[in-house]
Amino acid sequence: MTFSKLVDSVNSTGPFQFLLVVLLGLPILGMANHNLLQIFTAATPAHHCRPPPNASAGPWLLPVGPGGKPEPCLRFVSPPNASLPNDTRGATEPCLDGWAYNSSTGDSIVTEWDLVCDSNKLKEMAQSVFMAGTLVGGIVLGGLSDRFGRKPILSGSYLLLAASGSGAAFSPSFAVYMVLRFLCGFSMAGVTLSTVILNVEWMSTQLRAVMTVGIGYFYTAGQFILPGLAYAIPQWRWLQLTVSVPFFAFFLLSWWVPESIRWMVLSGKCPKALRILQWVAAFNGRKEAGEKLSLEELKLDLQKEISLAKAHHYSVADLFRTPVLRRVTFCLSLAWFSTGFAYYSLAMGVEDFGVNLYLLQVIFGGVDIPAKFITILSMSYLGRHTTEVIALLLAGASILALIFVPSDLQALRTVLAVFGKGCLSSSFSCLFLYTSELYPTVIRQTGMGVSNMLTRVGSMTAPLVRITGELHPFVPNLIFGATALLGGGASLFLPETLHQALPETIEDVEKRSPLAKEPKPEPEAEKDSQRIPLQPCGPNLGPS
Repeated sequence: MTFSKLVDSVNSTGPFQFLLVVLLGLPILGMANHNLLQIFTAATPAHHCRPPPNASAGPWLLPVGPGGKPEPCLRFVSPPNASLPNDTRGATEPCLDGWAYNSSTGDSIVTEWDLVCDSNKLKEMAQSVFMAGTLVGGIVLGGLSDRFGRKPILSGSYLLLAASGSGAAFSPSFAVYMVLRFLCGFSMAGVTLSTVILNVEWMSTQLRAVMTVGIGYFYTAGQFILPGLAYAIPQWRWLQLTVSVPFFAFFLLSWWVPESIRWMVLSGKCPKALRILQWVAAFNGRKEAGEKLSLEELKLDLQKEISLAKAHHYSVADLFRTPVLRRVTFCLSLAWFSTGFAYYSLAMGVEDFGVNLYLLQVIFGGVDIPAKFITILSMSYLGRHTTEVIALLLAGASILALIFVPSDLQALRTVLAVFGKGCLSSSFSCLFLYTSELYPTVIRQTGMGVSNMLTRVGSMTAPLVRITGELHPFVPNLIFGATALLGGGASLFLPETLHQALPETIEDVEKRSPLAKEPKPEPEAEKDSQRIPLQPCGPNLGPS
């Protein structure tokens, strides 16, 4: 019996699976809030220069910019003559005494620290710093999770996100705010990686796609919650605190989440793994099946994997150690980068479509409902490979179509953007499961960490590419759309994983490749001489 079948025999469909999805899914509600928080906490209201302190009583006329609107970044040096034309009323100067803001929609970090005019790029920098935190977190926490376990990283990430997010609400300066937002991003990487891996490694082969997308629906629900919270709490500090405090409760709830059985066995913690498997079997009403398990059976099924895990310390370099893994890593890297790159270009650009900010965010969240449902069906029947390729190709085509739609047709542009965002959401849902199934257990978390890093590189790069719109309006969409098409093309070279057990070792991945050569049969005597002896499966084989 393979290890996957052994786990499935006591861990098939049952109440434990649904309890685990709830425990892992509830914090994902808050993940959407933090990911998209700056749409509301960094909103830029209408503003104009304050008049000088010695200005005479009465209205102070403002220079008029393009479109007949008041110029937000300039004022007249002296009281202008209202009878003269606008362009001859006098010299202008920057806003030396600050700005007056339209406070009807609440405050934001923009109004708090005057992130407008020459300082407007600091607003984008704050979001890039947050994404940089997720990038660094993916690199650091992916390797630590493979070494120390999924559960400690998950619990620690909840606590760090709660503390740093709550601290950001009390930031005395913009610099402190950015540091704390960096830590928020860092901790969110740990939550994302551990949640995906624990969900995949605890689910039976048949349930993986459904439960992975099921957790994705918690993120979708979070996108509906955020606009409501932002509308009800217009003060950015209180909004920041509101979305952060619940993670203290999630930290406490995480102690009910069991550690990955595969990780425990490969780390030499077989007695503990056996106890948890038997508890899960009893919880699922399969107590007799659980009682039949023994340490000897666990050791027998994983003797090769235990020996390999003991003899080799895995690192990022192992992602490129063999030809098949090199191809998988390269193609997944392009797919993850292009998905994050294009997704955040649309998700964080909702102000550009001329629609009510709260309404459009609800629409952007609503498209995920049919998108994820279609993704479940597609992954379960067409396969992960086909689903990923179609999602990225359609996303790229919809973004490129925006180039040919005039800016005054806002409704059509919004429809294309929402469709593209739905396709990219499908790509994310598929990639989380697909990546977990392509990488073996010994480097699965490391592979997810590198993948997470690349999607964050894409999300960090997206705001910089948007600046190229100053050259010509079509340039950003051309880059975003072409990159999504490139990611879809790279996904064509990935193998299918539908109805396959999770690979445990790098050798398993190589054997599954259609290019792998059939090994020559060995004489029985030679097989016996090469057989790996059973090792004692206890704390001495891995980290405690």
